[in-house]
Amino acid sequence: RFEEALEEARQVDKLLAEGPNDDMLEEKFPFLGVPVTVKEAFALHGMPNTSGLVSRRNVIAASDAAVVSRLKQAGAIPLGVTNCSELCMWYESSNRVYGRTNNPYDLQRIVGGSSGGEGCVLAAACSVIGVGSDIGGSIRMPAFFNGVFGHKPTTGVVPNDGQFPNAQGVRTSFLCTGPMCRYAEDLEPMLRVMAGPGVRKLKLDEKVSLEKIKFLCMDHDGGSIFVSPVEKEILQMQKKVVEHLEGELGIQVQRVAIHKMKYSFQIWSAMMSSCDSDGQEAQLFTDLLGDHGKPVWPLWELIKWLVGMSTHTFPAIALGLTEKLVKLNSGGNAKLVSMGKSLQAEMETLLGPDGVLLYPSHPTVAPKHHSPLCMPFNFAYTAIFNVLGLPVTQCPLGLSSEGLPLGIQLVAGAYNDHLTLAVARYLEKAFGGWVFPGK
Repeated sequence: RFEEALEEARQVDKLLAEGPNDDMLEEKFPFLGVPVTVKEAFALHGMPNTSGLVSRRNVIAASDAAVVSRLKQAGAIPLGVTNCSELCMWYESSNRVYGRTNNPYDLQRIVGGSSGGEGCVLAAACSVIGVGSDIGGSIRMPAFFNGVFGHKPTTGVVPNDGQFPNAQGVRTSFLCTGPMCRYAEDLEPMLRVMAGPGVRKLKLDEKVSLEKIKFLCMDHDGGSIFVSPVEKEILQMQKKVVEHLEGELGIQVQRVAIHKMKYSFQIWSAMMSSCDSDGQEAQLFTDLLGDHGKPVWPLWELIKWLVGMSTHTFPAIALGLTEKLVKLNSGGNAKLVSMGKSLQAEMETLLGPDGVLLYPSHPTVAPKHHSPLCMPFNFAYTAIFNVLGLPVTQCPLGLSSEGLPLGIQLVAGAYNDHLTLAVARYLEKAFGGWVFPGK
């Protein structure tokens, strides 16, 4: 929406030329004139809202999602919407509506998903702040692969209204809407605006003393058979972060081994398909693929896909097939849900009111296109924190020897988002934050 954006920018110029009090303007419009982009899964008035689903190709948003409306009211100017994976349930942003998004650091690599277009557009300096959503790492993986900042807030603070698909049943406790940006200092003001009245649940006005934070570090998930080992350069960078914190702040980073993290994928999968407190079952992915029409038959779609006739992507079809298998193991799922609740209690005790855990954002740097199909569960490194309801900030840490972004997840106890945001600002100064991909 470039023409509309330019007209709105001219209106901002006019407002500034009329010379009202700058302090008053800043308080009322904290993002006055700042360009923003929005994940296409969110409604932005007048823009497509397909979530990569061919059957929704002609859907144009007639209103704004809650967070989009709040950012507009704060003065931000939307440039447009950005690509995502089909129905936001895969970690490569490719679909049959818009095609595939490429990583600005290496066009042969993925941007992550599902907020992959958003991560890409920020890294490529096309936009400066953006709106993403996250139910298994959909803010943090793209932020990691594209070398920008992304924050998954504590569950229930920022409204999810106005996105498709939206969470139902138990998944309303896992889906989070949050900010993505190139500069750490923008995370907190964005979170304040996006949360609206919900910001009262957080402690964003509390001054953070980094020396008083209890830092914990875990190098990997303990060796899950479903997930790749963490790459050497990611481990080395995490070690550098630990050494920097200990050397500069004069603190001791405590190494921890949380046994249940080894079952992150299984726990996430079981909790995503569990019933809520009212006994309501989770919505089937095949129903979402049908978008209120006839449910999609994944086996038939697979046959059509093999001869190039399906309108769906292979990952979406595969997810529809595996969903049926998960339903068959109700006893095992109940045990895993119980393990998830036990892990949540363990993490809250471990982190307490002042703890921040350093944990890899992903076991590998941005993979090449299609390779996630070989290791489909690597997103478990981010997904586990959705079902635990904890706030997490993905922080970029420069580039690897191949010129690809490195990063780290900063995890705190529920409602302690202010701790991870403060550490992200500190690490940006220490390690340089976003690196222009054109170098």
